[in-house]
Amino acid sequence: MTLLQLKAVGHVFLGRAVLENVSLQVSQGEMVALVGPSGCGKSTLAQIAAGLITPRHGQVMRGYARCAFVFQEPRLLPWATVEANVALALSGHALRRPVRQARIADACRRVSLEESDRQKFPSQLSGGMRQRTALARALVGDPDFLYFDEPFTALDAALRKRMQDLVVSTVSNSGKGGLFITHDLHEALRICHRIAVLDRHGQGILDCVTVPETPGNRSEEMIFETARRLISDHPLFAVVDEHDERRLA
Repeated sequence: MTLLQLKAVGHVFLGRAVLENVSLQVSQGEMVALVGPSGCGKSTLAQIAAGLITPRHGQVMRGYARCAFVFQEPRLLPWATVEANVALALSGHALRRPVRQARIADACRRVSLEESDRQKFPSQLSGGMRQRTALARALVGDPDFLYFDEPFTALDAALRKRMQDLVVSTVSNSGKGGLFITHDLHEALRICHRIAVLDRHGQGILDCVTVPETPGNRSEEMIFETARRLISDHPLFAVVDEHDERRLA
């Protein structure tokens, strides 16, 4: 079953074409990574796919009932506690209070937020804790499809790996679907079934590579070696690697 299909999508911003003729498909139980140089239109494409931006032309077909979006920035309400921010995603659900509270507590636990953190305000949280709150907010409503726009850049290496594992267990191996934007090829190889490379000028998907084995079953050695091989042997991935601003910083 296809959960998301983009057909010849294009978009214009301030009179300049930022995307043109982009086609991509995500099936049920599949996580697809979208990679490409900075400024090529990855975030715009994800927001078009999620219905947050209307494309200039092309078709977007969604086969899921509910979705959630985790942005690069946490986008938390500064006047609301962690618990209240997470609860926002349940505003359309008719749940009894005990069930509602249990789901909030479970979502916070899954992203490693302590019970004492739930009554804190965003200003009292570290950058990583704010991003984990945003992830809990996305998970609490049990969506069928999740969009991720580089959500783990604020996390340290150990916690980032734990959140990647959570994505694998929540999406990649569960029958849900997802689109994951990242500059980190190792991250894409860890959590995704396929990796799509967007043209540097947004002029379509240049290639879509299927990653061997399944997410969660790939060893660190396999991930490292596959990334090395893609970067050294595949011109498209070499361009992505060269334009990763974190590598250039």
